[in-house]
Amino acid sequence: MSATANVSAGLVLLRRVASVQERTEVLLAHPGGPFWAKRHEGAWTIPKGLLEPGETPLDAALREAAEELGVPAPPPPHVELGEVRMKSGKRVLAWAAALDLDPSIVRSNEISIEWPPRSGKQLRIPEIDRAQWCSIEEARVLANPALVPLLERALAADVQRALFAP
Repeated sequence: MSATANVSAGLVLLRRVASVQERTEVLLAHPGGPFWAKRHEGAWTIPKGLLEPGETPLDAALREAAEELGVPAPPPPHVELGEVRMKSGKRVLAWAAALDLDPSIVRSNEISIEWPPRSGKQLRIPEIDRAQWCSIEEARVLANPALVPLLERALAADVQRALFAP
């Protein structure tokens, strides 16, 4: 079965941090492989991937998060954030979820890519080579600009109440 080529689904993962002032952080993931190795600002993403035939977008988002982070997908609630369109035209549907994850334990699945391009040579790379928690200010700089509206929606007051209600 082939994946749906123009639609991806993902999770915006959030955690609360108690410091001088309590704040919410978002988890960003850096794509693996040689193409992304030296790219930093504007390159980071959320755990996301293509929908498989017959798969609901939320199921795809949960599966992709588990595959790319190497940990079980977060339990409900999962708050729908809507969609954005990437520069490539691909649609990304996303949900917010709470997960307090130590980024040092992230172990992504691997994929095969042709590298160098048009060489016929296959290279195994992790989909995600690292992850880190960021403030929204940091995330606006690091994340792919098309994903920033999803990050901002995830930090809205009503989403915060749904995810972190006592």
